[in-house]
Amino acid sequence: MAENTKIEWAHHTFNPWIGCTKVGPGCDHCYAETLATSRLGVIWGNEGERRRTAASTWKQPRRWNNRAAARGVRERVFCASLADVFDNRADPAVRAELFQLIRETPQLDWLLVTKRIGNAAAMAEAAGGMPENVWLGATIVNQEEANRDIPKLLATPASVRFLSMEPLLGPVDLEVAWHGENALYSECWGDCSWCKNGHPPLHNCAAGRQSEADWMKARSGLDWVIVGGESGPGARPMHPDWARQLRQQCADAGVPFLFKQWGEWREWDDGNGNPEPEEVEDDSEYADMVYASAIRPALISADGSVYSRDELPEEVPCRLVERVGKRVAGRLLDGVEHTAFPGEVTHG
Repeated sequence: MAENTKIEWAHHTFNPWIGCTKVGPGCDHCYAETLATSRLGVIWGNEGERRRTAASTWKQPRRWNNRAAARGVRERVFCASLADVFDNRADPAVRAELFQLIRETPQLDWLLVTKRIGNAAAMAEAAGGMPENVWLGATIVNQEEANRDIPKLLATPASVRFLSMEPLLGPVDLEVAWHGENALYSECWGDCSWCKNGHPPLHNCAAGRQSEADWMKARSGLDWVIVGGESGPGARPMHPDWARQLRQQCADAGVPFLFKQWGEWREWDDGNGNPEPEEVEDDSEYADMVYASAIRPALISADGSVYSRDELPEEVPCRLVERVGKRVAGRLLDGVEHTAFPGEVTHG
């Protein structure tokens, strides 16, 4: 999949500048901060710099674009892994240069993932408008961020809108994503009656397909969901059912689902490659047996609270997880690799 990046959903990674500021719980163990400060000497945070990358780096996307055009394929670029395109402290002139570069590389789909989705519409407009080959992603790690930021994402013009739910730190109900904030309290009008099945706005419930009505094309929906656990030092475990619930929500809504990774932690495996989904409770002999067999174990409840075996409260069902490292944990969910992408996007 990835030729110039280890990111599972991209072919390339491009950083127009380096530097950012932590803005939420998903940033607590930021790998970019560690890399930038320890290896690149970039000062992180509000008082830090936003260091523009080298001219040679800025030339790379044109080479990728030309090669993709010659091969007759589209390639995906993750921008930016060591920054946030919509950071308030980033230079607007450099952002405008980036957007022009995106327009001049039409064979590339640029995935802009931001923790500042509320800035995206205005900053894109100031940079000449959102390029047609931008896939706009909002980072969502819990329900609070989903309620706050998904409506902002859906209100921002982009060819593809998606969620990057990594690190996933709690259960998330995506109802607001399928219909938009206003539709939650009214009927879904047009050729789609009020949808009790969680279908996105462009879905014709009666026909069981996407709507073909031209006037429906302007209605916003969510095109893709990426889910993953946390990796690196201090990584917090992800309750396995959080990922399963999102997978089911996406399946019900017909939205592509990509499970990126378990991260440092995975659901306890019995040694035969079989994840064990059984709940563990305080007064269970089973708890003593499986806890002793797990690698660097922990118990996680549905709300994300993490316990050792001795700390487990009474009547709090938990799931046993073990810290085996990102490579061993892998990216299989119930034995299946989920790597779905949005459908082909038409660029004018």
